[in-house]
Amino acid sequence: MSTPHNSAEPGDFAPAVLMPGDPKRAERMAASLLADARRVTEVRGIPGFTGTVAAGPYAGRDLSIMASGMGMPSITIYATELFRFYGVERIIRVGTAGGISPLVDVGDVVLGFGAHTTSSMNELRIPGTHFAAVADLRMAAAALAAAGERRVQAGTVISSDHFYFSIPGQLDAMIRHGVLAVEMEAAALYGVAAEFGKGALAVLTISDHLTKDTPDMTADERESIFQGALDLAVAAAFA
Repeated sequence: MSTPHNSAEPGDFAPAVLMPGDPKRAERMAASLLADARRVTEVRGIPGFTGTVAAGPYAGRDLSIMASGMGMPSITIYATELFRFYGVERIIRVGTAGGISPLVDVGDVVLGFGAHTTSSMNELRIPGTHFAAVADLRMAAAALAAAGERRVQAGTVISSDHFYFSIPGQLDAMIRHGVLAVEMEAAALYGVAAEFGKGALAVLTISDHLTKDTPDMTADERESIFQGALDLAVAAAFA
């Protein structure tokens, strides 16, 4: 049974899916995490893989990895199809974010417990109500427990519709309200998870900082430091 955006068959996806934005990163994650990865979909250049965890405390457990593309409309499409048609129970967004709070540094991992947003995508979910986009508590707790000595921050992030456009005064207000980082997908993912009674969490690596004069991560650094976020994401997948 395929969908307009997914050529997989029923049973091709594991109950938990790690979801980076970048299709190439999805391929690299599958190669490094899964012992026997098989490609189950690649509609519109968005690949999905399923296999078993190759090593670590969850070795031998079924896990899927699928790219989401960039932005809230894109992740909403894929998350909806995974939850509605393929029996997926948990989606963990594994991506990068721009630091906002002075509490976070480049290289830190941020767990998005809640996601503010500049998007209107969640506005109509509950008529007359401002929807609260929050992560699954059990998944977040499992990720925190797996952090060990890593620098991990947990709190709110903001999911933006824009990468370059900024609203005057918005950044200062976010700092005052303790927003840790900005990214482009979590709020919509949390909304879809709530719609279907499923679990979701955003595990984000800070690749640059909007308020600190610190160097951005290089491409090589993003790949090497990314492993810390992956360990937490896998723990959340099997919460």
